[in-house]
Amino acid sequence: MDTVTSADGTRIAYHRTGDGPVVVIVNGALSTAADAAGLAAALMEAGFTAVTWDRRARGDSGDAPGSTPADEVDDLAAVLAAAGPDAAVLGHSSGAVLALFAASLGVPVRALFLSEPPLRFGEDEPPADLADRLQQLVDVGDPGEAVATFQLEGVGLPREMVDQFRASPQFEAVAPLGQSTVYDTRLVAQVSTPTTAMLTVTQPVTILRGAQTFPMLIAGADRLAEAIDQAELVVVPESVMHRADPVATARVIQRSLRSDAR
Repeated sequence: MDTVTSADGTRIAYHRTGDGPVVVIVNGALSTAADAAGLAAALMEAGFTAVTWDRRARGDSGDAPGSTPADEVDDLAAVLAAAGPDAAVLGHSSGAVLALFAASLGVPVRALFLSEPPLRFGEDEPPADLADRLQQLVDVGDPGEAVATFQLEGVGLPREMVDQFRASPQFEAVAPLGQSTVYDTRLVAQVSTPTTAMLTVTQPVTILRGAQTFPMLIAGADRLAEAIDQAELVVVPESVMHRADPVATARVIQRSLRSDAR
């Protein structure tokens, strides 16, 4: 594990795997660098250097009270600077939103691979006060309740599914990530209808989604692909229910970057 210091002084932990062109992986909600190990291994097998990292308030990274989407952009910029020049970015879920937002603000990226970004374009948005209520739950010492509320109101999962998850052994490991749900909620709410700058990024953009995933994610991915000029939409059959298949995703990236290099 290595660390880099973000613009506000927050320590960000990252890991490097492989030897080749660099792909920085940006995880989605309720996940840490360890959860991207499968993607990192597949990218390494495909000839890339994979960089995984803990977004702030997760895993081995630090945090700062009142962090904003701009702070997370600075975190990604710091990781990219440490990763070396000409890195591509693979973002999944809210990580895809962060990657696109960062590129729109001038963070240097070779190419963007956006896996099922949860963009709603103003339709069926979560409650406007959700981030504030999640923060209140964290502040009173109940990050697990913040996680469950985020899954119910932010993601839109059925209560039965959330209740089953809360009763499972996995919930105990995820509960400490409650603070990160505040940041994910604020990020996606801010740009759920993408800005003009996000829709006019100059980097090559590939948008990936599964054939079997949540309808909102299908709609968001397809609409984003239509809105960004020259963006490529790739349906990955192996990716099911918002889980990016490592080998199939690495194959898409390998094909795209090889074509881009010609």
